[in-house]
Amino acid sequence: MDARNPADFPPAVPQLLHTVLDARDVRREAEFWRMLLGLTYRPGDEAPDDGTDDVKDWLALTHPDGRRCLAVQAVAELPESRWPEPGHPSVSHLDTTVPSRSALDAVHALVLELGGELRLDRSDDAEEPLRAYASPEGHVFCVFVA
Repeated sequence: MDARNPADFPPAVPQLLHTVLDARDVRREAEFWRMLLGLTYRPGDEAPDDGTDDVKDWLALTHPDGRRCLAVQAVAELPESRWPEPGHPSVSHLDTTVPSRSALDAVHALVLELGGELRLDRSDDAEEPLRAYASPEGHVFCVFVA
């Protein structure tokens, strides 16, 4: 393992732009994350105001200050996520935090309202209360009490 300080790396070191999630329904998945995390669409990626369908194969979500956070890209098929079943790893997942157990409960209600699914509940763990969910497209994420 390289013990150098990242500040010593050359300027050509790649910088993380955003995390990309696959989805069959790009708008639905993007809306889930936008509403859950308080994000906004990159200019031009917003849903049409007239209610028409906007079939897009890529949507980018940003923090309110414009920094990129997540993107959602269209795929024709997406294997069903079955984590935490034994033998079915999540492969990768997102970790988020909230400041309190009451906030954890409030987020729980929001996740379910937005179409997410509870996959693991350790909210009663004294040392590390958390819940793990899957987004509408099956992307796993955790919400910890920080």
